[in-house]
Amino acid sequence: MARKKKQLVDSIFDARWNRHKDELRWLYMELYDNKDMFGELEERIRVFYQERNDSLKALDKEREKNKDWYKANDMLGMMLYIDNFAGDLQGVVKKLDYIEKSGVNYIHLMPFMETTEGKSDGGYAVKNFCKVDEKLGTMKDLQELTAKCHKKKISVCSDFVMNHTSEDHEWAVRARAGEGEYMSRYFFYDNDYIPGEYEKTVPQVFPATAPGNFTWLPECNHYVMTSFYPYQWDLNYKNPRVFNEMMYHFLFLTNQGIDIVRLDAVPYIWKELGTTCRNLPKVHTIVRLMRIVSEIVCPSVLLLGEVVMEPERVVPYFGSIDKPECHMLYNVTTMATTWHTVATRDVKLLKRQLDTIDGLPKDYVFLNYLRCHDDIGWGLDFAFLAQEGMQEVPHKNYLNAYFLGNAGESNSRGELYNYDPVTQDARFCGTTASLCGLETALAGKDPQAIKKAIDLDVMLHAYMFMQNGIPILYSGDEVGQLNDYTYKADENKKADSRYLHRGKMDWNKVEALKNPKTAEAQIYQRLRQLEKIRAQHDAFCSDSDAWTVETYDQSTLCMGRYKNGEKILGIFNFSENPHMAWIDEADGLYEDLLTGSKQKAVGLEIPAYGFYLLKKL
Repeated sequence: MARKKKQLVDSIFDARWNRHKDELRWLYMELYDNKDMFGELEERIRVFYQERNDSLKALDKEREKNKDWYKANDMLGMMLYIDNFAGDLQGVVKKLDYIEKSGVNYIHLMPFMETTEGKSDGGYAVKNFCKVDEKLGTMKDLQELTAKCHKKKISVCSDFVMNHTSEDHEWAVRARAGEGEYMSRYFFYDNDYIPGEYEKTVPQVFPATAPGNFTWLPECNHYVMTSFYPYQWDLNYKNPRVFNEMMYHFLFLTNQGIDIVRLDAVPYIWKELGTTCRNLPKVHTIVRLMRIVSEIVCPSVLLLGEVVMEPERVVPYFGSIDKPECHMLYNVTTMATTWHTVATRDVKLLKRQLDTIDGLPKDYVFLNYLRCHDDIGWGLDFAFLAQEGMQEVPHKNYLNAYFLGNAGESNSRGELYNYDPVTQDARFCGTTASLCGLETALAGKDPQAIKKAIDLDVMLHAYMFMQNGIPILYSGDEVGQLNDYTYKADENKKADSRYLHRGKMDWNKVEALKNPKTAEAQIYQRLRQLEKIRAQHDAFCSDSDAWTVETYDQSTLCMGRYKNGEKILGIFNFSENPHMAWIDEADGLYEDLLTGSKQKAVGLEIPAYGFYLLKKL
């Protein structure tokens, strides 16, 4: 019986291997021209398949039959730091009922692999790719969490930090000691000539806090490439050993039960002298190779690319229909444009952005969000804004001032991140609720200001739910969590204002849900209503038709969705004053999905920070 089962297992692997082997070999040999390393890769991925447990193989089989499972209208994600959310992995297990009750069926666990205290960059400087940070638990705890999530139909996402390792990773330690085998896994130079040539064309990621792209190591008299921080050493993917080993780490992670792998900083992974070292063609070769390997070993797993750029530069990371790369990408430019729209009360740029996204193939799935673990960068279409009289530097200054609460009649509360006094550029930090004015309103005990902040918060979420793709909440947003200023007292965090919105989950706010009059309960219950509406209507599926409708009013946005004969309109007011949306969808009656009332979709007055969700009858 066991032998028969093994033969069946092998036949499944062999069928997948035979389907992909020619392209896999061709791409690998194009990069490395190394038959021995390719042979090793084949042997090792077969072993990882054999080690994959039966429940995960069953999930692979189920999702192979329904390849579009993640495009469903009931998908709702939540990003969380394990320690801030629940202490450790076992704590997250104990909070699964809350996650499930909140309508969430996709959790993104922020980096949890072993790092070095004080040199972790929020977990993105990995010391050991096969060991959970001891403060968070063990691999056994991770396996228990993913297994229990799967029983509740909750998918689990994890970061895969593939551009660099920690300077304390075993490879880096041995490289620093002068072992050539390990030095070749990074970019080491014994003088500053080549580093200087790179600096001529490679932009700086953090010019204010970590200038330059190289770090001098006096203990070994070499420079090493460090695109992000000095303790994060860039990996050299021109070395096939690096690619193979990172693929083994990737497969080890997926065999722990991870469903979605976020490819961190993926545009940076291939370096060429004389270029920006961003988005080079061979980056796509590597991502395609990863996609092929995952489809052979673990076809239920999705690849999520962290590509923080405008849509036209993001789209190539989806690959093509016959040679796909990432399953999903972040809709980062729309997120930034959303906050621009809050500050200006003008939807023109946002409408333009949505029209661009809606014009892309339906197979492309974006993750939509208002806030994440990172800062908000003002990567806006400044060429378009210039036509509206908004010049880049003055407008960025206005936006920063608005979200500091210093301009535009703003109640927002946030902090700048990585301010560059030379360019006057900065990014921005804050929780959704604080950026919407709830922190200021609660401190002032102003009922009208509290209502306005809650209305803005909920309206923004409703608008996000109307976008094509999967909506993602940042943990705490569902209960209106405010900025956490305690990071300023932590020596390891005080220099990084992103910790303002990375505070510990305030479970007292969850307790406050018992009182329906609290701000927490109002936000939570209204978001749950929206989530249930979204899950009940096919028009919210990721592959629906989507478009915008002209409202002839600068502060109101109208979005349309259609699938399986169902048409839904969402109309949103980005102003603190009532506005008329001069739409003319005179094709019959519509039902307001929020109230059940019937009305025509013609000339609608939208209350301050209000919205309608109308379904065609």
